[in-house]
Parts: sequence; structure tokens; C-alpha cells
Amino acid sequence: MEHIRVPKVENVCLVDRFSARKKVVGTLYLTSTHVIFVDPEGHKETWISHMHIGSVEKKTATANGCPLQIRCKNFLNVTFIIPRERECQDVCSSLITLSQPENLEDLYAFHFTASDATNRQNGWDFFDLKSEYLRMGVPNDNWSLSTINKDYELCDTYPRFLYIPATASTPIVLGSARFRSRGRLPVLSYLHRENQAAICRSSQPLSGFSARCEEDESLLQGIRKANPSSKYMYVVDTRPRINALANRATGKGYENETFYSHIKFKFLGIENIHVMRSSLQKLVEVCELQNPTMSTFLSGLESSGWLRHIRSIVDTSAFIARMIQEGVSVMVHCSDGWDRTAQTCSLASLMLDPYYRTIEGFQMLIEKEWLSFGHKFTERCGLIAGIEPKEISPIFTQFIDCVWQLTQQFPMSFQFNERYLLTIHDHVFSCQFGTFIGCCEKDRIDLRLRERTYSLWGYTSKYTSNFSNPFYQKSLEISQPIIVPVINPQSFKFWRAMYCRFESGVHPRENIIDIICMMKDHTESLDDHKKLVEKVFPVDS
Repeated sequence: MEHIRVPKVENVCLVDRFSARKKVVGTLYLTSTHVIFVDPEGHKETWISHMHIGSVEKKTATANGCPLQIRCKNFLNVTFIIPRERECQDVCSSLITLSQPENLEDLYAFHFTASDATNRQNGWDFFDLKSEYLRMGVPNDNWSLSTINKDYELCDTYPRFLYIPATASTPIVLGSARFRSRGRLPVLSYLHRENQAAICRSSQPLSGFSARCEEDESLLQGIRKANPSSKYMYVVDTRPRINALANRATGKGYENETFYSHIKFKFLGIENIHVMRSSLQKLVEVCELQNPTMSTFLSGLESSGWLRHIRSIVDTSAFIARMIQEGVSVMVHCSDGWDRTAQTCSLASLMLDPYYRTIEGFQMLIEKEWLSFGHKFTERCGLIAGIEPKEISPIFTQFIDCVWQLTQQFPMSFQFNERYLLTIHDHVFSCQFGTFIGCCEKDRIDLRLRERTYSLWGYTSKYTSNFSNPFYQKSLEISQPIIVPVINPQSFKFWRAMYCRFESGVHPRENIIDIICMMKDHTESLDDHKKLVEKVFPVDS
């Protein structure tokens, strides 16, 4: 509370950015966790989590007051007109401090207490990495569980349990780790149970212009030979070739084809975090246009490049999935192996395995590819003060968008709905739950998140019906286990419910799927009531 300079401001005007004439006057409250605007006449409250706030800007004062614009990471953009400039400055300074905690342990999750007495442990034990690999049939004759990283000494951003070729000796593993950026050596991500083709992931090699590592070469040969159905494998570098070439000058780069036999190499051109950050900023600017013409909006959407990047990520993932479907193993990497690699390994697995298209399975996929194998959520989402702006990038937002694109092409193949994706996305930034705090498994253990915070999965498990897709057909797990998306440009859509969901004001529009879910629930309730009536008052046959 010491950061709150003014806890309450009256006669504040909430401006509708689509209609200057629509103004609501109410009271603005600042609490330790939220900004709350209360409209006494409409009996509405608008709550904005401090952690959702991306930027706060005090604009030039006018005769009507001093405008304060708040842009949020969930794409809410709201402007308040505060009567006195001094109060506006106090609110602005307070929000800047409150939305950027100094330390991870100052985040909302460490102070949040559920109002319904939910067990803090609920959700933390839903998933076990070893059990997930057992579901894939690992360990087996070709793949073994290694505990060489049990104390996170080999690679502190990898999980403690790693799955590697059974033929890989300890010297080979150690040598490969030394040759890979940040020690992120090639390890198993996903195994296709039927044809034994594998998706493996790593970071870029420290090859420079001429360096080689026989242990790394041996490990990749072990990955290739672990799949008896193919004589070769692919190494997919998700970066544009020119980016990988530039990294050679810093002693990194990509594998030298001369030293890796029976391996095909392919660059697939997903742009880096800086291009993606710029692209999203341009998209947001287009979405914030007050009265755009059709041509202005469409040209702005095109110039942002956002859908082009989404297509590139899905296209790369589809290539990986096709190779696995054909029985060819693939090793995937980008630079450090925690951005583009996480995106593409996740999406390829989603295309290949119907389990990951269920509510539980999707959570497992995130736990494995993003939380266990590491993604810099703290930096990429800008969760605390002091993060360099160049480290912030919408990598996870893109992943969620790509998943939504797949649900649009295969509406009956996913157990979860759009609301589920939006909920996960929003709570990555809200920091209400400890699930996404930290950058890797070791961080979360060191922070004792299981003991000190709630799990997002525990929360979502209580509202499964709200997140269920009414069109889901479980039978497709058998008849269409693998989904192969269409990559034509016209197949990719602008996700209005993500980027423009507040276009009618601070309260998002009601989604048609939500209405259908409500109708389905009501119908099921009526059926239950009918059965109860028939039981109490049986009808004579």
C-alpha cells in the first residue's frame, strides 16, 4: 500500500474510445492488486489487474481534465479523464510502480488467497513428466531415462529427467552439452508410438565457422539409429539462414553438414523475437484505430506481418509433423532452444497426438514443452522491473494464436474452446497463479511455488464445463488422430476475440460458442429434470 499515492479519485470519466460521446462518470479506486472503476449509475465495476498493465501514459491536460491511458497485455486499452492533473500524476506514478514489481516474489501470486478456501496444492500434482513419457512408451530399447541432470548441473534450464538414446554414454552427453548453447543438448521431446519417429529439441551448436564436436555428432547418430524405420533424419533450424550465418561470427551458428552423416538439414525461416515484438506492436496500433476504413484496417494488418508470422510458425510445425508421420525423426533448434523451438515442438505434437488436443493433454503439453524444457516467461512477458525491452516478445501469445488457428480448421478435434485459450493467455500475464512464474523447472523449485502459490490448472479444473468445446467429437481420436493444417494464406484468420475483444468497451462481447455451451448445459439440465420427474411420477406403460 505504500506505493499508492492516492487510493480514491471521484468524478473520473471513463472514455469510450469508439464513441467520444459515450462517457461514464464514476469513482476510481487503487488497491494493492487492481485498479477498480465503479459506475454508480450503471451498477458496473471494471477491474484491471496491475500485472496486466503494459504501459501507463499521462497525456496533456485539457479543460475537461487530465487523460490517463492504460494499455494492457490482454489488449484492453482504456482512457480515464481525471479532474485534477496532480491526482492524475499520482495515479500514473502509482500504477507504473505497482505494475512493475522489483522482484519475482513481489508478484501477485505470492500474496493471492482464494476466496473459496481452495487447497493451495490443488493442480500442482496433476502432471508428472515421467508419466507422460511412459504414455509415449519411453523408456524402451532405443531410449533411456538419464538422471545426469538431476541436480541441474548439466543444464540448469532443462528438466532434471532427460530422455536420450540408449546408446549415448555419459562422455557423449557431457561433450554434446558443452558444444550446445547454454548446455541445451539434443534430448527427446516426443516419440510416435507406432513408427518410433522422434521429435528432439536442443539449442544451436557452438560451431562458429569450423568447430566440430565428435560427441555431438555421435549423439545425433544415436537419435537417428533410435528410429529403426528410417535411414536418415532431419535437423530443422527454425531460423532464417541469414540469421544462423550471422551467429557464426559469435562462435555459434549451425551444424556443418560435412560432419553429420545421413542427416538432412533444413532452414525454415521463423523470424526472431525482435521482429515479432515489432509486428505485435504494429498489430495493436491497427486494432486501436478509432474509425478505420476497410482498406486502412486490411493494409495495416498486412503491414504488421502478424498473420504471416503465424503462418510461418504453423508451416514449420506442419513440416515436422509430416516428417514424423512419414517415419523420419526430426531434431529442432533455434538459437537457445526456448522460443521458436518451444513453439514448433508443441504445435507439431499437437498435430500428431490427439491426447494433446484434450483439456488435460494441452496442459501436459504446456508443462512439458514450455515449463519443464524452459521458456523465459519472466523476460518475454516483462513481469518485473528492470527487464530489458529488447527481451520482451510475444512468443507464447503467438503459440496460443497458432493453436486457435488449428481449432478453426479442425473445430471438432479439440476438447477445449476459445475461452480456455484466452484464460491461459491472460493468466500468464496476471501472475495470479504460480504456474508460469520463473523461466525453467529449477527456478520454480527454488521459488517453492508449489508451497507458496496456487496452480492455474487447479483453477481451470473447477470450471471444465466453461472451457469445453460443444462440437468436440472424441471419435476423431481414432478416425483422424493426426491433423494436417492447410497452409494457404487465406486459411489464416485475424483473431478478433483476442486482439479486439474489448472493442465494445471494457466488457468483452459474448462469444457464440459460450452461448452454445450455455444452451447445451441448459438442455442437459432439462434432461436430468425430466428423468427425475419420470422417476418420481412414473408413467404407466
